[in-house]
Amino acid sequence: MSDYSDYLPLAVEATRRAANAMQRQAPGALASKGDRDVVSELDYAIERNLREFLKAETPEIGFLGEEEGSSGSTSKRWVLDPIDGTSNFVRGLPLCAVSLALVHGDEAVLGVIELPFLSATYTAAKGAGAHANGQPITVSSTTRMSQALVAIGDYAVGLDAEARNRLRLALTGQLAAEVQRIRMTGSAALDLAWLAEGRLDAALTLSNHPWDMAAGVIIAREAGATVIDGNGARHDIASTTTLAVTPGLAGSILAAYRKAVARETEKH
Repeated sequence: MSDYSDYLPLAVEATRRAANAMQRQAPGALASKGDRDVVSELDYAIERNLREFLKAETPEIGFLGEEEGSSGSTSKRWVLDPIDGTSNFVRGLPLCAVSLALVHGDEAVLGVIELPFLSATYTAAKGAGAHANGQPITVSSTTRMSQALVAIGDYAVGLDAEARNRLRLALTGQLAAEVQRIRMTGSAALDLAWLAEGRLDAALTLSNHPWDMAAGVIIAREAGATVIDGNGARHDIASTTTLAVTPGLAGSILAAYRKAVARETEKH
């Protein structure tokens, strides 16, 4: 396949399989992934199922999953978060997603985000635009911070949570003084999909893994979003901070982030 969009039907089929499992099956037993972070039996089952399915269909493409790591090629690979928002899912909250991307080199070139309990499928391929349930989508036209609805990623948990959360708290405080409202959904994939659709004006995540961000980044970018890292450089698969913003707010959001960083640097 020479066009990344040629892979979209396969990727959609994979995420639909995962979504069907989430809709029909209970989470199963939970296991700890560290302080207050959990993984369900269904996370593992979905990842194994999709790893096998995609390997059979595209043996030349590698695979990276949140729960069981990497296999096969690393130059081009599928990147999966089987259930983004597991804590929401196990509590019966509908704010959870299946997130699948195709990554070539250091760039996400295709993404599918399925929201199983909200009847929404978001897709994008490099150069082909972004869609929700088959209809083209674009980011909002918001240009004023006072009118901005901004999502921020979860606070950290774990042994170093206090140190890691200082910047999150500083950024939340900075944004609270400038934007209309702040939201924390518990799913980075959902945040980026809603940014792409214009429901949110910015989606900010301060600790990233490829499976969290890859699909959402290409969907947001194809919908017209500016997606950068904390230094203001173009976001790629190795970025550890994601600032995804409608273009009219990109400068203001980056400035707010830098103010928060400066404040924490002065304190510590």
